[in-house]
Amino acid sequence: MSSKHSPMSTLYREGRKNFTDLVPDGGARLDALFHTVPALGELAVGVVYGYLHDRPALDPRLGEAVSLAAIVAAGMTGPPLSVHFKTGLAAGLAPGEITEIVLRASAFTGFPRAVATADQLNRLFDEAGMDSPPVPSPREVALAFCEQVRSGASHGVSPAIKRLLRHSHCLSVQATTANAVMVECFDEKSALPKAILHIQVEGTQVATVTRYAAR
Repeated sequence: MSSKHSPMSTLYREGRKNFTDLVPDGGARLDALFHTVPALGELAVGVVYGYLHDRPALDPRLGEAVSLAAIVAAGMTGPPLSVHFKTGLAAGLAPGEITEIVLRASAFTGFPRAVATADQLNRLFDEAGMDSPPVPSPREVALAFCEQVRSGASHGVSPAIKRLLRHSHCLSVQATTANAVMVECFDEKSALPKAILHIQVEGTQVATVTRYAAR
C-alpha cells in the first residue's frame, strides 16, 4: 500500500467508509476479497467508492443503475454483481428496478450474459430473503394508480387530488427511492408543473398521496 498521506490512500479511506456505510459487513467483505492483493483493493475501492461515488452529476440510485447495467454487459456475475446488488439496494433501487435493468440490458449485451446474471440473481434474492420474482417497481405502481384515478377510480384519495390528476394534460413520473415516487402535473401549455404529488408505495399498493403546490 502507498503512504497513508497519498491521494490514493485518502480516496481509499473515503471509499471504504462509503462502502461500509452501504453494506453492513462491508469492511470484512473488502478485507476478504482483497486479502491476497491489498493494493488492488486500495485502487478499486478508491476509484469506485471514493472518487466515482462522490461525484455529484448522478444521484446514487442512477449511479448504481449504470453500474449494474455495465456489470451485466461485461458478464461479471461474481463479486461485482453481488457487491452492486447490495449497494444498489442500499442506494434506493427497488428489487423490481434491478430486474428491469437486467431485462433492458439484455437487448444490448445479448441474452447469454443477461441469463447468467438472472441465474445469480436467483441466489442473491434468496440469500436476501426477498420475494422472487419481485413485486412491480414503485414507478409501475404509481403509474397504474394515476391512470386508474384519471379513468374515474377513486382509490380513497381526496377530491382535490382526483381533480388534479384528471384535469392535468400530462404527468411526469419519477421514482426517487425504493418506495417513493414524485409526480409532476402539467397543464397543456405550461413548462412548469402546477402541482407535485409525493406517492408512498408499500408493496403493490399506494399507501399515501401528498399534494404540494408548485406555483
